[in-house]
Amino acid sequence: MSTTNKVRDPLPESFATEEEAGEFWDTHSTMEYEEYLEPGEDEIDLWERIFEVPVEADVFQRLRQQAQSSHESVSKVVDHILRERLTMSDS
Repeated sequence: MSTTNKVRDPLPESFATEEEAGEFWDTHSTMEYEEYLEPGEDEIDLWERIFEVPVEADVFQRLRQQAQSSHESVSKVVDHILRERLTMSDS
């Protein structure tokens, strides 16, 4: 097995624009520059959790049709239907 020594582009000290930074990071991995990474002190509070629920293909197709006709995402339509149904069962 042969190994190749890939020459890495130097990490710019700064970028003139966000677009320039985006172009650089679109073609480079942060793992190539791991020695420049520093731990951060930022905290991230997650307020919303996303759950996956499997549905049959025909049900998904109907959900997608309803979402398109109401100009909403499928997840919004599912959320609305479930909330409505659960409210009805609470009564």
